[in-house]
Amino acid sequence: MGLLSGLARGLVRGADRLSPFTSKRGPRSFNKGRGAKRLGVLTSNKKFLLIREMVPCFVVPDLRGFKLKPYVSYRAPEGSEPAPTAKALFDELVAPRIQKDVKEGAYDPNNLEKYGFEPTQEGKLFQLFPKNYVR
Repeated sequence: MGLLSGLARGLVRGADRLSPFTSKRGPRSFNKGRGAKRLGVLTSNKKFLLIREMVPCFVVPDLRGFKLKPYVSYRAPEGSEPAPTAKALFDELVAPRIQKDVKEGAYDPNNLEKYGFEPTQEGKLFQLFPKNYVR
């Protein structure tokens, strides 16, 4: 809607109708809420019916004996190590295993899955190159 058509609509229908509908402007029964998902449905006789499948279930790992704390202060000093790059990770984790296999004569270029190479991203939760990746 353009500016002029919005102004004309406000003058014709009244400026009150253009203001946002809030709980102060609505009837007593109107409650806008805070965007929480409903956990059930209202029946025809205004009774709320809870549906167990709609209740969120949080899966939390057992953290007994876990030494790290869940909060890191902003005042904590920055780490001394630089952020890892793909090349650094490859040189540190995969390259020694490949060199060891080459020395032993067990290296097979057709069996790279042994070193963590994944030919496809099918079935992965977070794909490295999803279909909507800009190429």
